[in-house]
Amino acid sequence: MSSLLVRNAAILTMNEAFDGLDGEVYVEDGWIRAVGPPAAGRAADAIVDARGGYLLPGFVQTHIHLCQTLFRGFADDLPLLAWLRQRVWPLEAAHDAASLGAAAHLAAAELLCTGTTTVLTMETVHDTDAVLDALVHTGLRATVGKCLMDAPAEGVPDRLREPARVALDESLALRARWDGAANGRLRVALAPRFAVSCTRELLEAVAAESVQSGTLVHTHASESRDEIALVRQQSGLGNIAYLEALGLASARLCAAHCIWVNEAEQRLLADRQVKVLHCPGSNLKLGSGVAPVPELRARGVSVSLGADGAACNNRLDMFDEMRLAATLQALRLGPGSLPARDVVTMATREGARALGLEREIGCIAPGYRADLIVVDRDRPHLAGCPDPYSALVYAARGTDVRTVIVDGEVLVRDFALVRADPREVAADAAHHAARLARRAGIA
Repeated sequence: MSSLLVRNAAILTMNEAFDGLDGEVYVEDGWIRAVGPPAAGRAADAIVDARGGYLLPGFVQTHIHLCQTLFRGFADDLPLLAWLRQRVWPLEAAHDAASLGAAAHLAAAELLCTGTTTVLTMETVHDTDAVLDALVHTGLRATVGKCLMDAPAEGVPDRLREPARVALDESLALRARWDGAANGRLRVALAPRFAVSCTRELLEAVAAESVQSGTLVHTHASESRDEIALVRQQSGLGNIAYLEALGLASARLCAAHCIWVNEAEQRLLADRQVKVLHCPGSNLKLGSGVAPVPELRARGVSVSLGADGAACNNRLDMFDEMRLAATLQALRLGPGSLPARDVVTMATREGARALGLEREIGCIAPGYRADLIVVDRDRPHLAGCPDPYSALVYAARGTDVRTVIVDGEVLVRDFALVRADPREVAADAAHHAARLARRAGIA
């Protein structure tokens, strides 16, 4: 049995009462066993001194594309559909197992060093085993989906299209091989890209499998007006109504973006308990729009946060997403429309809820997994702030993350990765990115 003690901590539990306390967290075999004042005589195999830092649950990013990390800087200044057709789809088609592994290692390094401990990620159509294998070695917690695409949509390379049955069977085989691997850190979801790139046959099969097995479904929805127009042209329905008609709208559906959703669609999302994955940085850079987050939350919709991919955001830093989430709503609806404490909740507890892991992560309490981060609060831009949530959302940066722990294992210590040399990870990624761009005809 291994044990870890995090002491001298200003603890933000992120529980329902938002309790904060000064004390320590005791961990055994990756699970939190005690939270509170120091216990006399308590010993542990390893000690983390959190003095001068906020201790909070690790961030949960619910919309990421690890495979796109090598595309950073290759797909700038384009709207969504042109971005997909001219850059992202050709680059994804050019990936091989080695480049996918390099992308996953690079993404994990950036995510962990900026405080993200869990992701929901949609990969490309092929070689998803390479991503999962890389994640075993990084220590990151992840729910991974192989991208499903079978429709003859404009601009889709042949390598990114598979017959519906083949695509679904390969996803089920991935789940059989990987779901629950790495001591439960890795899980597998079903990931139809979006309605435009999937036939009705495939989407209905995904819905049926999700009902039967309880598997999460991860997709994009209502990200751009052009996308919605294509869905209406193909189906005669709005994007959200189409998902409902297919049987996909349920508590197991994680829908990224949901920017252009009217009141009826918001009610439908709430009634079906669909989880919305908000990506403000990506939405701004692609010029897609600003999601109605306060309205969705007021209806009871679970809204969590993600950076999306490095191809459309260029950063995977949750601190950027938190600040943007709050300030964009201040512009839309007035200051205080999305308070800082609510944003930190979206980055932790709501992310866990989206993944069905709300009883395991997203909170610091006995019986939860020890996924923890320490944010250094003694930096000049943080010192003296009376409200920790304000400090985290409006002032902190990813570079302020001092310590990251996943399943009780320290993965970032004193601002440095433990399991890998970041310079080696970056050099390998740069090598593969250059080769990938040449294969895609973009370099």
